[in-house]
Amino acid sequence: MLLHTRRLEVQGPAGAIECVLSEGGDGTPVRGVAVLCHPHPLHGGTMDNKVVQTLARAFVQLGYRAVRFNFRGVGGSAGRWDDGRGETEDALAVIAATREPGCPLALGGFSFGGYVAARAAQRLAGAEPVERLVLVGPATSRYALPPVPADTIVVHGEADDVVPLQSTLDWARPQALPVIVLPGVGHFFHGQLTQLKTQVIQAWHR
Repeated sequence: MLLHTRRLEVQGPAGAIECVLSEGGDGTPVRGVAVLCHPHPLHGGTMDNKVVQTLARAFVQLGYRAVRFNFRGVGGSAGRWDDGRGETEDALAVIAATREPGCPLALGGFSFGGYVAARAAQRLAGAEPVERLVLVGPATSRYALPPVPADTIVVHGEADDVVPLQSTLDWARPQALPVIVLPGVGHFFHGQLTQLKTQVIQAWHR
């Protein structure tokens, strides 16, 4: 799949936010924008994380313009770590700068980024609701994720040793929210990124 990628700087509440936009290179009109949130900044998480890049490729294949960005204090983004509060504001700033009027908005996140994406979706639920949310290995054992819409796609590795699968099942159960479990897969989906992409695309079409 041919990708067109370009860098962009967005002004956020803590200063400049470094972003990368990816879309298909075949000239097909973009059907929506997907903003993707990366894992924990204090544990090496950046927008170049392989799971986040895999989510970007999945969304481009679905016809979206995928937007990855670095949270405050990461890479070329200004500011300092803020334990999810400021990072949610960063996500909202990127959404405001990159979404197009009348164009569907999807949100995705991996690990800590799943927590931020869920919070951002909750903030937007009133006037500008998110079309759909994709959470991969969400940090349910470390943060209090809010309830999410019933059509949210949740993917978790059975052998996740960073965020135990049980914590995500416990969070999802009261919402009657399905969780796609990949057998034998760890938190970072090593060797299983193609399977992850396939699962996201198939779940989206379901």
